[in-house]
Amino acid sequence: MLKLYEYASSGNCYKIRLLLNQLEIAYQRIPIDILKGESRTAEFLTMNPVGKTPALEIQPGQYLFESNAIIYYLADGTDFLPADRWERAQVMQWLFFEQYSHEPNIATVRFWISIANIAEQKREAIVQKQELGYAALRVMEQHLERSDYFVGNRYTIADIALYAYTHVAEEGNFELSKFPAILAWCDRIAHQPNYLTILA
Repeated sequence: MLKLYEYASSGNCYKIRLLLNQLEIAYQRIPIDILKGESRTAEFLTMNPVGKTPALEIQPGQYLFESNAIIYYLADGTDFLPADRWERAQVMQWLFFEQYSHEPNIATVRFWISIANIAEQKREAIVQKQELGYAALRVMEQHLERSDYFVGNRYTIADIALYAYTHVAEEGNFELSKFPAILAWCDRIAHQPNYLTILA
């Protein structure tokens, strides 16, 4: 059985749980408390030398880290990852966008404000990251004004990757009410078969 080493509130970990649930693949959840330094232990670093959750144990001693690499691995050969070469490249495009332009800003601000409770210490950095986060949301909004989903007008891991932190962006004081196309897209995802909430 697959083993997911995770911090439950993490959107990066949630991506994997959501996809596993939608693929109806059984797995074991193993909690890692990042606030207590559990992702920095020698044992965990053998699974993920970066020292971050998630890590997925495929089989004993075989670990995969980086959330988008994990969902790509799990989705391969399923309807969540297109067979068409052009559409697969578009999926990768949005996965890279999520990790470079979206997650470092939206997820980080959410973590500082709603999980680590260090908003006061990070006040100036929050302003900078919110500006970049809103820029990423505007890119998404423009795309979703033309399409129901991010690739091939159907639900793929590109949507899962971007949904994970977007739907909880208000926990980082982002105003999603400014983005009606994103809100409609979030609702479509929440009505997908075998949907799972982030803290389920």
